[in-house]
Amino acid sequence: MELVNLRTIKLEDTDNILEWKNNVNVKKNFCIQDDLTKEQHMQWLKNKVETGEVVQFIIESNELKKDVGSVYLRDIDNNNQKAEFGIFVGEDDARNKGIGTAATKKIIDYGFTHLKLNKIYLRVFAENTNAIRAYEKAGFEYEGTAKDHIKLPNGKYQSIIFMAIFNRINKS
Repeated sequence: MELVNLRTIKLEDTDNILEWKNNVNVKKNFCIQDDLTKEQHMQWLKNKVETGEVVQFIIESNELKKDVGSVYLRDIDNNNQKAEFGIFVGEDDARNKGIGTAATKKIIDYGFTHLKLNKIYLRVFAENTNAIRAYEKAGFEYEGTAKDHIKLPNGKYQSIIFMAIFNRINKS
């Protein structure tokens, strides 16, 4: 049995998305750490997901038998065949079980196979070593570091690591 399934996000997922994105264990790893409002999420669905600028999926854990988070490709650039990757596992009991890595591999395959992307990239806080390890397991490679790139609400600066994975199979 596969560890996770991905399904397209629906309006009915709004309450879960708000709970997950506003979870302190999720927020601390995002550049924007303000609480997500229902109105902001509805605008994201309307202006990003519905227009195709973003493809977003809900992560279903087969082991836990519940939805546990979300994974997406944003800023899809068909001319340059690239998109930015994002993920959050919002259920605290779903972390450190390989769920994030499994979901990451699935969306990479989706991006390369269905969207015909050449490059999928991401940004991660340099201090988020667990996420960096998971991204490396999924095939992402280090591209560079932007030092003290983000100022957090507590006044502390965070460096950002840029990583990417390239489509080595389906070159068009």
